[in-house]
Amino acid sequence: MDAGVRAYLARIGRRGGRKSRRVLDPATAQAMVKVREARRAYRRFHTECFWSCDPAYRIGSADVPWVALQLKRYGGRAAWDVAAKLCH
Repeated sequence: MDAGVRAYLARIGRRGGRKSRRVLDPATAQAMVKVREARRAYRRFHTECFWSCDPAYRIGSADVPWVALQLKRYGGRAAWDVAAKLCH
């Protein structure tokens, strides 16, 4: 690799590393994971549990309990397992 290219990549890598490092408290990080998992479950089980809802609906942190309830109410065993993870 050329020395100029190597220096450029090192320079932009350092800048990105400084900007992207953020410190989250454990509760915030756990809430972010739950929202991500609820969004994934909404897409995965849309035809089974959320068929009457807009497929493009964006799940937020306030929607996580609703997603878990719908999964438990209308889903099968796989949906129930995902809902159990969302509740804890």
